[in-house]
Amino acid sequence: MSAVNGSTPKKAVHFGAGNIGRGFVACFLHNSGYEVIFADVAAPLIDKLNAQPSYKVIEVGAEGTTENIITNYRAINSRTQEQELIEEISTADVVTCSVGPNILKFIAPVIAKGIDQRPQDLKPMAVIACENAIGATDTLAGFIKQNTPESRLEDHSDRARYANSAIDRIVPAQDPDAGLDVKLEKFYEWVVDRTPFEGFEVPPIEGIQWVDHLEPYIERKLYTVNTGHATAAYHGYNRRKRTVYDALQDKHIHGEVRKALAETSKLITTKHGIDEKEQAAYAEKIIRRIGNPHLEDAVERVGRAPLRKLSRKERFIGPAAHLAENDHDCQALLAAAEMAFRFQSVEEDAESKELAEIMNNDTPEEVVRKICGLTEQEKLFPKMVEIVSRVQADAQD
Repeated sequence: MSAVNGSTPKKAVHFGAGNIGRGFVACFLHNSGYEVIFADVAAPLIDKLNAQPSYKVIEVGAEGTTENIITNYRAINSRTQEQELIEEISTADVVTCSVGPNILKFIAPVIAKGIDQRPQDLKPMAVIACENAIGATDTLAGFIKQNTPESRLEDHSDRARYANSAIDRIVPAQDPDAGLDVKLEKFYEWVVDRTPFEGFEVPPIEGIQWVDHLEPYIERKLYTVNTGHATAAYHGYNRRKRTVYDALQDKHIHGEVRKALAETSKLITTKHGIDEKEQAAYAEKIIRRIGNPHLEDAVERVGRAPLRKLSRKERFIGPAAHLAENDHDCQALLAAAEMAFRFQSVEEDAESKELAEIMNNDTPEEVVRKICGLTEQEKLFPKMVEIVSRVQADAQD
């Protein structure tokens, strides 16, 4: 899907020049022959990217370490160089992002302007959000269309196609002196919905697995990798462990992670028809990955943003609500959610401070409605009210 007659070099605009952006998404785009234009609001990071012609992506695994050198990129400050960014978006083949689900609404207006200015002779650009959230590209598309003139919506699909994706790669906290270099695990999965590109070739990006039914991949990843990682982190935080690796050396925490993944595996195998042995092997692999001693990650970092992680479609409440409605066990997920509710007023995490404020001011029922997005009619609601009541009572002691 090159821009014009195959003669113009392929170009991708990526929002979010952090570790996932530089180390995962941009690495694959670079290896697939795209010029990558990073868009970010962190001026020092933008300056560093523009001053440095290359950086390293270091992949760490049990079998050793490999390095990728990333070149052919530029960086634009999306706060101060909006017009330049709009022009780059208007002729890009691909727009991707790894900014966090809560930031999608802020990047949408400039993407909308870029799409609206797209020349008629270009194929529709591919927009793929690479976030840890179900339907993140749909969410971004909704914000983009809200920022598009109504008269332009009818033929909007001639200019842009939106594909949901599931990404899976553990990128730990980086060494303070790493600069632009990124260290991450060797294992990765990037699964993208093929169906929005009907009538067109899918974007030629090496490493993407294109599928017609994405939901099983998204839920398997979110409810195994993210549920397992967060369960270890929140139990670890409450038992005063330093890293996720340290947490998993504790037999109690290790057992809680296994029990939580047994519950989510029940959902994944029954809802999506995935083979039980296949899912069991996948869960085992995940426990090994999150416990990789080469990728040590502080429990506070993995546990950050508890409000999002306790929300309705996320890693605890999403599977627990489904299991509860079908009268299946979800005790381990509830225990992990309780530990997440206890993750309050953690240094350098605004959401944990907001969580503490909500827990201090609201009734248990209000908390469950506001944070978890549950209604009284759902079977999980009273179970969550009981958990919140217990955490609030403990705070009074």
